Amino acid sequence: MAMATTTLSATAKIPFKTTRGDCSIHFLSPPPRMCTVTRCLNRTSSFALRSASKQQSQPLPLVVSATSAAVEADPQVTTAASSKSLPFRVGHGFDLHRLEPGYPLIIGGINIPHERGCEAHSDGDVLLHCVVDAILGALGLPDIGQIFPDSDPKWKGAASSVFIREAVRLMHDAGYELGNLDATLILQRPKLSPHKEVIRSNLCELLGADPSVVNLKAKTHEKVDSLGENRSIAAHTVVLLMRK
Repeated sequence: MAMATTTLSATAKIPFKTTRGDCSIHFLSPPPRMCTVTRCLNRTSSFALRSASKQQSQPLPLVVSATSAAVEADPQVTTAASSKSLPFRVGHGFDLHRLEPGYPLIIGGINIPHERGCEAHSDGDVLLHCVVDAILGALGLPDIGQIFPDSDPKWKGAASSVFIREAVRLMHDAGYELGNLDATLILQRPKLSPHKEVIRSNLCELLGADPSVVNLKAKTHEKVDSLGENRSIAAHTVVLLMRK
């Protein structure tokens, strides 16, 4: 623009004004070469249009208001919707309890003869607690300690079958059923081989599942750390939930 003004004013004597769009240019006399002015104005207008277009293309700031449905979506509705969209869900559970004299050793709802048992707020059934956590995890729900807190006196000494029945109810309410379950118990003593089938049978009954989809394994910890020294017991469980 500075070059155009210099060229045009060199021959100017009479004031002259031209206006185009949002741009006004003043001359001292009519320009001798209108093509130069036209190019100048075209460039100015094109620059103004590009600037306006660039400003419009920039993302607008996000404004959260009380009427925004996406921001105020009910978390429960969101969870239900995401659950319905998945054909299957996978969950993993883990639990560990200290073994102490004077407590019963209950595994999968079965009282196993042993000189030590699980010290816990409820009956300390490490297998059922683990299965409950696996189901809750697959559903994207809080863990067993949040749903059945040990700070609540009503769960003191409670049978863990109560917890697993609630987990199964939540599973069905969400529209899922058990696809299969694989559990591993880890303890040094006692040997679980004589009790495995009884434990698995009771677990199937509590889950309402066919025995063909429930697997149970037991391993020692090769006398390593608290598990191997018969001071604790642990369990891992993986579940696959299928859409009904």
